[in-house]
Amino acid sequence: MDTRCNPSLLLLGRYKFLVCVLIGKIEKVIDVQHILEFFSLTHIRNTLSFEALLPWISKIGVALAIFLAVYLFRKFFVRKIMKLLHRLTSKTSIDLDNYLVKALEKPLQFFFAALGVYLALTYLPLSSEIDVLISRLFRSVLVILAASCLWNLVGLYVEHSEEYGGLPGVEIDLILVPFLSRVLKVVIAALALIVLLQEWDYDVNGFIAGLGLGGLAFALAAQQTLSNVFGGIVIITDKPFSIGDWILTPTVEGIVEDINFRSTKIRTFEQAVVTVPNSTLANEPVTNWSRMGKRRITFTLRLTFDTPREKIEKCIQKIRAMLQDHPDIHPETIFVFFDSYGDSSLNIFLYFFTRTTVWEEYLRVKEDVNLRIMGILEEEGVSLAFPSTSIYFENELLTRVDAKLNPGNGRSSAD
Repeated sequence: MDTRCNPSLLLLGRYKFLVCVLIGKIEKVIDVQHILEFFSLTHIRNTLSFEALLPWISKIGVALAIFLAVYLFRKFFVRKIMKLLHRLTSKTSIDLDNYLVKALEKPLQFFFAALGVYLALTYLPLSSEIDVLISRLFRSVLVILAASCLWNLVGLYVEHSEEYGGLPGVEIDLILVPFLSRVLKVVIAALALIVLLQEWDYDVNGFIAGLGLGGLAFALAAQQTLSNVFGGIVIITDKPFSIGDWILTPTVEGIVEDINFRSTKIRTFEQAVVTVPNSTLANEPVTNWSRMGKRRITFTLRLTFDTPREKIEKCIQKIRAMLQDHPDIHPETIFVFFDSYGDSSLNIFLYFFTRTTVWEEYLRVKEDVNLRIMGILEEEGVSLAFPSTSIYFENELLTRVDAKLNPGNGRSSAD
C-alpha cells in the first residue's frame, strides 16, 4: 500500500517513530525490559509497534473509566444503601443496629473507592503474579475496613451510652462502658492484625508463641502496671462505685469521671482531677456517698436551765410533728428527745434523714428545718443556751466599793 496516499498511515508512522525514540531514551535511565517483563508487556518492547499499543491504550482507557464511574457514583451508592439500612433498622426496638448503620457510612465510601481501583486493575491483562498481589491488597483493604467499622461501632456506643439504651433487658453499668470499649478496641485491632498476617502468609502460630514468651518477660518487668490492670478488673467486677458517683477514700474525695486499665480519674470539689492507680483503690476502703438512700441530719438543741418543763415538752412535741409533716424529711426514722443535762444547758437530741442525697438540696432542706425550729422556740419563748460557767463562793465577797463605804466592816472582816 502506498503510504503517501493515506495521511492516517503517515501520522501512524510518525507516532511509531516517536514511541521508538522515547523508549530508547528511557532505557538509558531505567531497565525498561525488566519492568515490561514484570507487567507482561514484553511484546510491546519487542514489536515497538504503535498498532500494538492501541489495544493497551483502549484497555487503560476502559479501566480508567471503570474507576471514575465507581468513584464518582460512590456517594450515590452509599446514600441508597444507608437509606435502605435506616428503613430496616427503624422497624427494630434496639439501638445497636442504629450504631452499626452509622459506623458503616465512612467505611462504605472507602470501600467503593477501593472497589473502583480493584475492578480497574483486574480489567487490565496483567500477569498472574500481579493479579494475586492485587487480590491480596484488596482483601487486606476489606479487613481494615471491617475492623474500622467495628471500631466506629464501639466508639459510637460509648459516645451515646448515656443517651440511648442498649439491648432490651440488658443493663450495663456506666463504669463498664469505657473499660469494655478499650478492651473491645484492643481485641478488634489484634484480630485484624492476625487476619492480615495470615493473608500475607506469615506464620501466626509462631507469632502467638513469641507473644507468650514476650508476655512472660513483660509481666516480670511490669508488675506494678499489671497490678493496676487487675485492680481495675476488681473494681469493674465488685462495682464499689460507678461513673458520676461521689466517693471518699483515705487519699481522695470527689466525683468519679473515668476508669481505664491503669487508673481512675476523680474530680475533687476544688475542680482538680486526681488520678489514682487502680491497685490503690482496690486496696482502700471506699465510701460511696451517692448510694445513700437518704441523708442524715443530727444535732443537739441546748436550752437554758431556767426553761420550764412544760415549755420543753411543748417544744419537743411541735418539733417532732413538724418533722413528721415535712415533705422533704424521710418519715422512717425521726428522733426528738430530751436527752441530757449539760454543763450549761438542757439538751434536746434530734436525729432524722432527708429524702434527697444531693448536697445542694440537702442543705436547702436543712436550712428550712432550722428556720422552722427557730420559729417554734420563739413561739414558746424559749432561749438557747450558750456555753458559760457559774462560780459560787462559800463566803461573801467584798467589793472595792463596799470596802470604801464600810471600812470598819472591812477591817473586822479581815480580822
